Amino acid sequence: MSDTVPEAGVPAESAPADPDLPGESVNEPEDDPAAPAPLNVPRTPTGNADVDDRLERLSDADHLATDGHVEVYEDVHGGLRDALTALDARQGPAAPVHRPGPTGR
Repeated sequence: MSDTVPEAGVPAESAPADPDLPGESVNEPEDDPAAPAPLNVPRTPTGNADVDDRLERLSDADHLATDGHVEVYEDVHGGLRDALTALDARQGPAAPVHRPGPTGR
């Protein structure tokens, strides 16, 4: 039994992995299952430019780690809420007022 303690942070073998040797692999970004990957969710245009811009913003999350999604989702949610509020605030032509006639109808 040896009383020596290996130095922390220094690997036992310091030779780099050779990607040409079988059984050894080098993690490339596209091979990393934890790397961000596009969800490829189709985004159908709505015809409303404000809403379509917000939906397109969702594609920004495709290239972010999961902890970055919250910022994108909150931004999209706020933009969609603003677009709906703007639709509610638009004044259209006044609705016809029903006035009872001489018979009370």
